[in-house]
Amino acid sequence: MSIILGIDPGSRLTGYGVIRQVGRQINYLGSGCIKTAVDDLPTRLKRIYAGVSEIILQFQPDYFAIEQVFMAKNADSALKLGQARGSAIVAAVNHELPVYEYAARLVKQSVVGTGAADKKQVQHMVKMLLKLPASPQADAADALAIAITHAHMIYTLIKK
Repeated sequence: MSIILGIDPGSRLTGYGVIRQVGRQINYLGSGCIKTAVDDLPTRLKRIYAGVSEIILQFQPDYFAIEQVFMAKNADSALKLGQARGSAIVAAVNHELPVYEYAARLVKQSVVGTGAADKKQVQHMVKMLLKLPASPQADAADALAIAITHAHMIYTLIKK
């Protein structure tokens, strides 16, 4: 049995999703968003770190999976995203969690079946795979998709 924490990083809204994996079976444990709601970047990074740390203490995950950096629309956005990722990763490492990174296209491929899937498709498939009564918020669904991708990777490696 493994508990996997998935993180969809963002400097203003960081999605998180937690699942339990037993063999091929995956079960929903929790999800949501860390909202930073302030203008200065250092305080946002502090809130991301604190929020991820709190989630780790609450769920006690065995694995930490996060989306890799992708090319943002502009350099400033890419730098802020990288710093948000860094805050989340430092929280994981400080709690002795192994960190795994997945490209957005791989996550979409793993969950939806195509690397070009849109957010609505990801939300729908996460809802179906985890048997949820409603679609999770977009950032939380992305984080759950990252956790599901890691669960698929674990299962594939164990079976080899």
